[in-house]
Amino acid sequence: MDRVEAAYLSALLDDDVPLFGLARVALGYVLLDRAGLVALRARLTARAPWGPARGAFRLARRLSAAQQGAQADLWQQALQRCGRWRLRAMLRRLPAGTAYLNTGHSNLSGRVINAVRGITGARVCVFLHDTIPLAYPEFQRAGSVARFRAMLQVAQGADLILCNSEVTRRDLRQHMGAAVEIVSVPLGVERMVPVAAEIPEWLALTRPYFIVTGTIEPRKNHALLLDVWAALEAELPDDQMPVLLICGARGWRNEALFARLDQLKDRSAHVVELPGLSDGALAALTRGARASLFPSLAEGYGLPPAEAALLGTRPICSDLPVLREVLGEIAVYLNPGDTYAWKQLINDLLTNCVVSDEPEDNAIPGRRLPAWDDHFKIVLTIT
Repeated sequence: MDRVEAAYLSALLDDDVPLFGLARVALGYVLLDRAGLVALRARLTARAPWGPARGAFRLARRLSAAQQGAQADLWQQALQRCGRWRLRAMLRRLPAGTAYLNTGHSNLSGRVINAVRGITGARVCVFLHDTIPLAYPEFQRAGSVARFRAMLQVAQGADLILCNSEVTRRDLRQHMGAAVEIVSVPLGVERMVPVAAEIPEWLALTRPYFIVTGTIEPRKNHALLLDVWAALEAELPDDQMPVLLICGARGWRNEALFARLDQLKDRSAHVVELPGLSDGALAALTRGARASLFPSLAEGYGLPPAEAALLGTRPICSDLPVLREVLGEIAVYLNPGDTYAWKQLINDLLTNCVVSDEPEDNAIPGRRLPAWDDHFKIVLTIT
C-alpha cells in the first residue's frame, strides 16, 4: 500500500489542480497544501532529510524516533492543524466540490468521512486493496479483523470504491451492499532501478541464488521455502547449493518461523535474511536471481513478482486467482503446499537457467503489465 500511496501523491502533484493532503499525527490532524505535499514527496524519496523529533512529538512514546521526527515535520509543514474534534471545522474551509481520495486503509474512519462530508458538494472515493483479514483471520494481528470490519462499514458511505483487481472486486461485493459502486483498476508496475553499490558489502554471492520479497508473516508462506531448502541440503553438496535470500522485515504471529531463521543463522550459509534493503539494492539482487519466489497463501495483488518480471527475473508464484489475473503467462504457478513441486522446479532452474548481465537478454515474453499512467487515466476520469 505504501507504493500505491506514493504513486498517487506523485500523480496528483503532477496534475494541475488545487491539491491538499490530510495526515493524522499524534496531536490530531494536519492539512498540507501543494507546497507541503512537495516537501513530503522530497522526504519520501530521500531528496530531503526528515527532521528530528521536536516539541510535544518527543513525548509520543508509542512512536519510534523516526516517526516522531516525521510527524513533527508534517506539523511544521502544515497549512492548518487541529485536534481530533476540530477536524470537521478545519476541512469545511476547503473548496466546494472537493474530491477526497483515501488511497490506503489508514484514516478510513467515521470521523474522517463525516468531516469530509462537511465540505459542500464533497465526493468521497476510497481505495480498498483486499479482504484478506476476513478470509484469513488466523494470519492477522490481534484486533485487526474487528478493525477491518469497521473500516468496511465506513467505506459503505463512499460515493465510489476503487480496488486493484476483478478478484478483489468480487471479494468486496460479498461483504458490501449492492448500492456501493466498486470499480477495479489494475495497479501500475514500475521497473525498479538496480543499484549494485547499495548491496551490503558482506553479502558474497558466488553461487546461484533465489529471492523472496515481502514481510515475514504467516500468509507469505516462507515456511515452505525453508522446507525446500532443507530438502535440497539433504541432496546436494555445499558447493552446489543455491542461496535463498529472504528480503523483508519480520512481521507478526510467526514465532515458529522466526525460531527456525534464528537457528539457520548459526548453521546455514544457504539461507540469508536481509531486512531493510534499499529499493536499489533489492532491484539489483532481484535482477541477478535465478527466480523470484512467491509462495504466498493469499494476496491482494502481488506487486513484487510483477516488479521482478520487469527486471527480467521469472516469478514462481502460488496458483492464486489474483496472481493469474495480474501476471497471466508471465509467471510459473505452483500449489503453495506442494514442497516437492517447488523443489523440483528450483532444481531445474539451477541447471537450465542462465542469467545475463544485459537486461534485454532476460526479457520475459507475455502480457504487457499496466503502468501507473494507465491506472491514472482511468482514476482521474471517474473520480
